Amino acid sequence: MISTSSITLRFGKRILFEDVNIKFTPGNCYGVIGANGSGKSTFIKILSGEIEPSSGNVIISPGDRLTTLNQNQYEFDEFEVLKTVIIGHKKLYSIVEEKERLYSKHDFNEKDGIRISVLEGEFADLHGWEAESEAAELLSGLGIMDELHTKLMKDLSGNEKVKVLLAQALFGNPDILLLDEPTNHLDIISINWLEDFLEKFKNTVIVISHDRHFLNQVCTHIADIDYGKIQMYTGNYDFWLESSQLALKQAKEANKKIEAKRQELQEFISRFSANASKSKQATSRKKQLENLTLEDIKPSSRRMPYIAFKPTREAGNNLLEIHNINKKHGKAILLNNISIKVDKGDKIAFVGPNDQAKDTLFKILTKGLKPDSGSFDWGVTTSQAYFPKDNAGYFDIDLNLIDWLRQYSKEKDETYIRGFLGRMLFSGEESLKKANVLSGGERVRCMLARMMLTGANVLILNEPTNHLDLEAISALNNSLIDFNGTVLFVSHDHQFIQTVANRIIEIIPTGIVDKRMTFDKYLNDEEIKKLHLKIYHAIAIEI
Repeated sequence: MISTSSITLRFGKRILFEDVNIKFTPGNCYGVIGANGSGKSTFIKILSGEIEPSSGNVIISPGDRLTTLNQNQYEFDEFEVLKTVIIGHKKLYSIVEEKERLYSKHDFNEKDGIRISVLEGEFADLHGWEAESEAAELLSGLGIMDELHTKLMKDLSGNEKVKVLLAQALFGNPDILLLDEPTNHLDIISINWLEDFLEKFKNTVIVISHDRHFLNQVCTHIADIDYGKIQMYTGNYDFWLESSQLALKQAKEANKKIEAKRQELQEFISRFSANASKSKQATSRKKQLENLTLEDIKPSSRRMPYIAFKPTREAGNNLLEIHNINKKHGKAILLNNISIKVDKGDKIAFVGPNDQAKDTLFKILTKGLKPDSGSFDWGVTTSQAYFPKDNAGYFDIDLNLIDWLRQYSKEKDETYIRGFLGRMLFSGEESLKKANVLSGGERVRCMLARMMLTGANVLILNEPTNHLDLEAISALNNSLIDFNGTVLFVSHDHQFIQTVANRIIEIIPTGIVDKRMTFDKYLNDEEIKKLHLKIYHAIAIEI
């Protein structure tokens, strides 16, 4: 078990946390949520001991082993992949190192023999004989094939290093597992494997993630950071979101009878208990939700931006035709004879293991790159708005946000411009911020405001949820569901793809797979599963 006692953290005059008392118990998975800048990662670092609080203590049950997801991809560059995973269990690895040192001694003596005997006993107690096979199993589950296990970490790609470091954190059945954005850079198969792993994990998990589907699949509780406090809620992210909205609605209806409120709450809890998707979480939630009272749920104070894309005119039936597009980067083939006909009303999620291929296709379609061969034709009635993956170049300018957004608007009136900024939570003095000092999340919100101004009937979005908090992700998600135009998008957010896309196109080395279906159906298609295993195995062998 891990808990905090009166944790306070100050940075100068700013108080990030104040008098936080919270307990995390075994058998539960806690999702830590909060607006950007609220201190989620800082709180995890306090729990791990990486950051000392200004006052208060972190209490860990004696003998419990805590592991964290290492964020430094280069720390283990000179180590073999398999050994890097085992290093995650510091005590076991120190025993292995001492054993190797003693066994290699030329003047091995009786004292060394006694010490070796002790070490061998400790090694067996820590399941050392199964260490390599457990490490290999974790790596394989995360898509790091056997061929890579004996390579040095420096020979792996950045995404592969992230997977190895995740395996390192999971290794050896830690008592307390701290994970900060574990699904970043993971492919579809690896995320599904991690969800299954955490569902079966019997100890304490504390996780930060902006992936709502992931939080819904694995979490039994939500720890919400708001105004320097941390409030614990039973249930997954969707339960927290809907219950906080229900509490807000009930708070506004001050004259509503208490009994009517309780009945509404009970119906809400019953619906969520019945719809839980995982056996472990379903059992845990059902027991705990039944004990909730009206006072246990509170409205969230966080605001959600208002995002609405409204086309100025309807597109005709001829949207987009892509004819035999090819593109290489050096010797690497990114796009191999790609032909696609986009129909009116399509909302297409482009997926696949090669992010550069998807990025390249979007740059070609928005005329930022030329294909090596092939062509594409936009319908004459179409108008496109583009959200690029890298937006830094748009903000390298010394303008305040009103003047920055005015550049992209036919209507120059300041009140009109402020209205769009206000929808994206830039009101009052916030709208006078300089564009070149914005955070990643603020830049994304500005880019979305820019897209709303265009009135385009085709939206092209490349990883639009990066840097957004959960409220903004939900707002964008809902806006694309409601949008009556055509959408082409790239995302790693499972729920985003599942709820927006009506068509999945996966870019693979030999071309594309094009299916008119939801994302979940696509993932559960047996032919697609076989294809994925074949592709990822081929990539590993090539490396």
